[in-house]
Amino acid sequence: MLNMAEGLARIGALAASPVTATLGRAFADAGFELAVVGGPVRDALLGRVTHDLDYATDARPDDILRIVKPLARATWEIGREFGTIGAKIWDDQAGVAEQVEITTYRADSYDGTTRKPVVAFGDSLEGDLSRRDFTVNAMALRVPGPTLVDPTGGVEDLLAGILRTPADPEVSFGDDPLRMLRAARFAAQLEFEVDEATVAAMRTLRETLRIVSAERIQGELVRLLQTDDPVRGLRLLVETGLAEQFLPEVPALQLEVDEHHHHKDVYEHSLTVLRQAIELEHERHPDTAPDVVLRLAALLHDIGKPATRKLEPGGGVSFHHHDVKGARLARKRLGALRFDSATIASVCQLIEQHLRFFGYAEGAWTDSAVRRYVRDAGAELERLHILTRADVTTRNRRKAARLRAAYDDIERRIAALAAQEELDAMRPEVDGNRIQELLGIRPGPEVGAAYRFLLDLRLDEGILGAEAAEERLREWWAARQA
Repeated sequence: MLNMAEGLARIGALAASPVTATLGRAFADAGFELAVVGGPVRDALLGRVTHDLDYATDARPDDILRIVKPLARATWEIGREFGTIGAKIWDDQAGVAEQVEITTYRADSYDGTTRKPVVAFGDSLEGDLSRRDFTVNAMALRVPGPTLVDPTGGVEDLLAGILRTPADPEVSFGDDPLRMLRAARFAAQLEFEVDEATVAAMRTLRETLRIVSAERIQGELVRLLQTDDPVRGLRLLVETGLAEQFLPEVPALQLEVDEHHHHKDVYEHSLTVLRQAIELEHERHPDTAPDVVLRLAALLHDIGKPATRKLEPGGGVSFHHHDVKGARLARKRLGALRFDSATIASVCQLIEQHLRFFGYAEGAWTDSAVRRYVRDAGAELERLHILTRADVTTRNRRKAARLRAAYDDIERRIAALAAQEELDAMRPEVDGNRIQELLGIRPGPEVGAAYRFLLDLRLDEGILGAEAAEERLREWWAARQA
């Protein structure tokens, strides 16, 4: 909850920070206005950590460059078309260069068929703020001074924990439909409720999301998943029909329950798995960046269930091979959202392998089976550990305890085998060149078959030593030639 006195003290400190104070004086001396805008002001009021600083000014790009160049270690003009100049300003107090962006006041308009604005520069800070996405992001701190500028009631909404647009939400979202996804992200990030009129506009305008590029949609989905609890935002996307527009596999998890066949609510289960995966991620890897691959896999791990559901005699329900089906669906969807190939491969591997462990709980695996599990997981082993643990959502305490104990056991065995056999470098004891030399063959499919034989031998029996492995290879080759 926002404490106004403490919040004002924090924004006073923001205005007095070396970089802001230096820039404020420089722009004032040159006869221009300058204000810290948007997220940094919101986060300072809320007591959240503020990173990169954004400023707005009535100065045009040429004037911005003229003012900041004497103060900057570096400048860049990649956003110049939109009035934005970037710079690195030295902070004597912190001993580092602070990255900032300074943008000319904007008064853009939209054509209603694309989300690209017709860029127009404005002359007032209040006009610039009124065109922003949400009131809590439409506050500014004018410097030097400082003076808090809040023309749309952002402070009141911060106090109430409400997210709403400065203008009529249908107008705001009609101008830029991506703002509807930002509503879901900020609802999760700030733990705010979205006001009713804003939610209603999201439902009404959900289909306008089609004019937004896949890359922009992907960016907002990633930012949502990077929050500490993205479930609030995901629920909003599903309830408003927005998820149906770009991630239909998630709302499809809301399977109709047959009165004679009962199974776990797959949609609620998936959201719980996502939450539990994030908790385990924080527990096992504190102070690391959010693992988007893991979170995507947790959210999507059961998307193959709707297509594989089978109502069995006697009231049972099966989802045979939903892991394989889910991996295929995820590959297609993540590709459509323009995720990179490495992310797609990792997420799909986790989905396809997320059921592998559950047979272990029914009966202890041999060392060979454990080795194969590690080999098949490869670089995704740690994520698979977390996903598999998170996938236990049963209310049966005895069953949950049994599954936890089984996974504790397999992790201990993996660690012991790794120490004993350098499991992370799982390779045959005879390499391809030696295989060709021993068997007198040239590169080709037969070398691959021999390599796979030796790898299976290593997995099944552990380290034999090069001499014994070579002897077994000769025996295998002789039998193959007979």
